[in-house]
Amino acid sequence: MDMIDLVLTICVIANPSDCREERLHFERRGNLNSCMFTAPTEIAKWAQAHPHLRVVRWKCAYPTEERML
Repeated sequence: MDMIDLVLTICVIANPSDCREERLHFERRGNLNSCMFTAPTEIAKWAQAHPHLRVVRWKCAYPTEERML
């Protein structure tokens, strides 16, 4: 199955310098452009489920090799 990742850079609201990367994995339906188009909806869902975190940056990317193994 082909996958695509929505890569979020997230920070703890109470400590904005405490940031990390979070990867959301999806079955690929199109290319990176279609991911970019649908990403805001997925980011909003994720943010609602994680109210103590804030998304500061995001991008779409193909999965890393280590995740494909």
